[in-house]
Amino acid sequence: MTTRRETAAAMVEAARAWLDLLSDEQRAIGQGPMPADDAGDAERRRWFYTPTDHGGLTMHQQRPAQQRAAMRLVATGLSEAGYVTVTTTMGLENVLDRTEGFVARFDRERGRDPGLYYLRVFGEPGDDGAWGWRFGGHHVSLNNLVVDGALVSTTPCFMGADPAVSPLLGGAVLRPLARVEDLARELVRSLPAELARRAVLLAKAPSDLVTANRTTVSDGDRVIPLAGIWRGRFRDDAEQARLQAASDAIDEAAGFTDGDHRVVEYTSAPKGVPGSDLDAGQRELLRALLATYFDRVPDSASPLTTYDDEALDGVHVAWCGSLTPGEPHYYRVQGPRLLVEWDNTQRDANHAHSVWRDPQADFGLDVLARHRAAHH
Repeated sequence: MTTRRETAAAMVEAARAWLDLLSDEQRAIGQGPMPADDAGDAERRRWFYTPTDHGGLTMHQQRPAQQRAAMRLVATGLSEAGYVTVTTTMGLENVLDRTEGFVARFDRERGRDPGLYYLRVFGEPGDDGAWGWRFGGHHVSLNNLVVDGALVSTTPCFMGADPAVSPLLGGAVLRPLARVEDLARELVRSLPAELARRAVLLAKAPSDLVTANRTTVSDGDRVIPLAGIWRGRFRDDAEQARLQAASDAIDEAAGFTDGDHRVVEYTSAPKGVPGSDLDAGQRELLRALLATYFDRVPDSASPLTTYDDEALDGVHVAWCGSLTPGEPHYYRVQGPRLLVEWDNTQRDANHAHSVWRDPQADFGLDVLARHRAAHH
């Protein structure tokens, strides 16, 4: 087992190595201001999971040696399985491009582009003070904060897959997030009728993650239409119109009424069934499901070991939509300092999103506030 300080030290070394390879022009794009708990930190807290500008230096803007150094930094913030999943997701851009007929643009030269993943370091990597880094692109968003030589935050942590299921030779299939989906379905299907009625909030699913890419989550948060989860409006009016049409079609397919949105909106009081009502086998399924989120990061940063029986009692599970594989569905896992969301609804339920968040302290804002109080 490594420690958070050892993980942070690996991040410092990798970040410095990457920055040292950059030209002045590249560094001006690839490095931002030091993390803080004030308005000057707003850009670090912007995150996306759509194919938009995530902010930072893209892989296209780097030479091969710089790309390798960038991916070495990314690897320090992930477990081996997490790294494989992220790089597979990046490669899926080529698969998705073929699926769509190589026509998607999104107001850029190539809409589905495995080179449009962005890396930015915030502050100066070192053992003192605060610094962090962000890596993101379509269906990937990793956000890491180091304070005084220790890794203190890894959320929001987003991974998606489109297609969620792809064919491989010999009849095999590629499902990067298979267990993230299947364990939750297995858990809810195992519930007796009375618990199932409490766990399944609606027979239909929202079109996307309910909390979307908000910097902070708040009571009453509802699904943001697809067109709203981008960094600004497209310059090309025709492309903007196509995005809006796609967004409207997704919302229409979901068929949500105001009452439906009210049922699934985010509330700080968790919805669904608590772990305290589950039997031993169901609790193990819940713990295994949590592992598909927590094990994305190095073991030093994973909170999984803190989820003993008492902690698991307060973790709630809620589901929306069909329990039949291949049909649209959504789930939420929520507890103290924990929010997990999953949806697989778009593209005939072959387009998956998953995120792990800390509603009280995403981006390490709690630690930054304490750090400022102690040093100023």
